[in-house]
Amino acid sequence: MSNKKILVLPGDGIGNEVMAEVLKIIDWLSKTRSMSFEISERLVGGTAYDKEGDSISDETMQEALDADAVLFGAVGGPQWDNVEREKRPEAALLRLRKELDLFANLRPAVVFDALAEASPLKLNLVKGLDILILRELTSGVYFGQPRGVSKINDDEEKAIDTQSYTTSEITRITRVAFDLAKLRDNKVTSVEKSNVMETGMFWKNTVSNIHQKEFQDVELFHMLADNCAMQLVRNPKQFDVILTDNLFGDLLSDIAAMLTGSLGMLPSASLGPIAENGSRAAMYEPVHGSAPDIAGQGKANPLAMIMSFAMMLKYSFNMQEDSVLVENAVQAVLSKGLRTADISDGADKIVSTQDMGKAVIEELNNLSGS
Repeated sequence: MSNKKILVLPGDGIGNEVMAEVLKIIDWLSKTRSMSFEISERLVGGTAYDKEGDSISDETMQEALDADAVLFGAVGGPQWDNVEREKRPEAALLRLRKELDLFANLRPAVVFDALAEASPLKLNLVKGLDILILRELTSGVYFGQPRGVSKINDDEEKAIDTQSYTTSEITRITRVAFDLAKLRDNKVTSVEKSNVMETGMFWKNTVSNIHQKEFQDVELFHMLADNCAMQLVRNPKQFDVILTDNLFGDLLSDIAAMLTGSLGMLPSASLGPIAENGSRAAMYEPVHGSAPDIAGQGKANPLAMIMSFAMMLKYSFNMQEDSVLVENAVQAVLSKGLRTADISDGADKIVSTQDMGKAVIEELNNLSGS
């Protein structure tokens, strides 16, 4: 296999700690599975702002455009709260998503059997849970124009954010949702606010049209976003693929994350359109943030970052067996009772970030016979 170019962007806070454990797994794969990865590492987020004057430099952005895939840690922290908006750590994420055209954000919420007791919901509601939230990532209210704060008079100001979607933006994410559903339980729930928002009704009608024309063999349901939030807590197993816009996807995926017991367990993949040569831009990152309150203490859970890498193997490199191998290694570690603090119920063995990463590699050795 030819070299696969991976741009590594650890970022801020615990991003560096969890990324370090993934790099060890990449090294293990290179040595034991005869695979070749070309790794480059750059600054991003607040760390990049401090050293390079921006949360992502043009040079880093170009490397991202040239890479086969980007592995992203986490950005942000209170020390950058007063940085101008266009250079804040989070602006790097928005630029990467926009310039790489990463319109399809896949956020699986899977409850491992060994962690079912860690969920705040009752066991019968979450055991065996497997949901995929598909979030449109490059349009909507986070990118709409006009936006900003303007002065009305000496005593009054006005803030504006614009929610905007086009037919093509909704159509392409909808097709991804139906295609993914065919590989799962063949059911899509499209989520919006069609009762009060023009974009919500437009979203609903566009999804329905695509379903009618191209995907009648897939079940389609429509649900209002506030009801979906309630149903995720009330009866999460009713869902298979949840298709939604940028804002609601942000909110609903965090709710779904807590069904699994911890944000530290959720990976994500952000995919671009497929080019004529079959390639597609992609970025993989854990759903959790930079967690500055525990950064540098060895308490971070690296499993979401590790499973994000497993998604990279699957979606960017078509290395299905190796992706499953990494996922099985994580399952095996959890089955033995090893936990970082965020997923411990008090009765399990609490281990550090580094020890959890080491345990995953030990299971990789066991499962592969290395």
